[in-house]
Amino acid sequence: MDIRQLRYFIAIVEERKISAAAERLHISQPPLSQQLKSMEEELGSKLIERSGKFLELTEAGKTLYKYALKMTQLMEEAKMEVKEVENGVNGRITIGINTFSVVELPELLQQFQKQYPNITYKIQQNESSHLCRLVRERKVELAFIRLPLDLENLSVLYLYTEPFYFITSKNHKPMDHEVTLDEIQNYPLILPSTEGLGVHYLIFEAFSKFNLQPNIIGECSDITLLMNLVSSDFGASIVPETLLKLHKGYPIHAQKISSTSLNASVGLIWLKNHYLSKAAQNFVDLFRSRFC
Repeated sequence: MDIRQLRYFIAIVEERKISAAAERLHISQPPLSQQLKSMEEELGSKLIERSGKFLELTEAGKTLYKYALKMTQLMEEAKMEVKEVENGVNGRITIGINTFSVVELPELLQQFQKQYPNITYKIQQNESSHLCRLVRERKVELAFIRLPLDLENLSVLYLYTEPFYFITSKNHKPMDHEVTLDEIQNYPLILPSTEGLGVHYLIFEAFSKFNLQPNIIGECSDITLLMNLVSSDFGASIVPETLLKLHKGYPIHAQKISSTSLNASVGLIWLKNHYLSKAAQNFVDLFRSRFC
């Protein structure tokens, strides 16, 4: 078998009809049918069987399809890398950004753009665990995430660890020291995330570590609304330092929570043991020079 036959097989599997696959591949049906027959004879296994109007994979066919996808993907990656070596740095970087973002990103993107003016960008925001999945699926090449998370199959560049802050309206007298979770557990708290997501889990885990029961009155992933709710004394909240840097000017008190109680690391991730575009490599190198 060769890569061309594997591409033919993928088209047949995904279109589920020889006629549709032939149209997709811009060839006639008889040669495509012959290629499928040739593959089955070479492997000594039936790969496709008819089920009504459509074609279905046999167990042997499912195995071949899995490897055909990997092999054609590796071929495309090889072609991309060879072209970049020959032509220099071009193309597009796809970057995932955690919901709370990275304060330094605009400045560093501007610096990167000056060095590599031909690069274009696709930047999308999402929750950290979802970004890990997008990187594993190769839908995003790089992503900024909050830790801890399962980083299996991922390379990570640890950027920094940031503290969390306890924020209240101006109506509350601030304490004159770094606060602990024990001191704030009875305040009516609005969490800056929703159940099942990273920051929500991180905060609950921190309280649980000290056997504390926080007084949670709500959750709000809309940060502008959250800051307005806190400002109006609807409730207090616990937020990462990044959020305060991005949302300034609100009439609130912000008190640092002791690092022994709560903090979080920020990292830049990419898929381990897979091709990383030269543009993405340069982007990683820029961040490494800044933070490491």
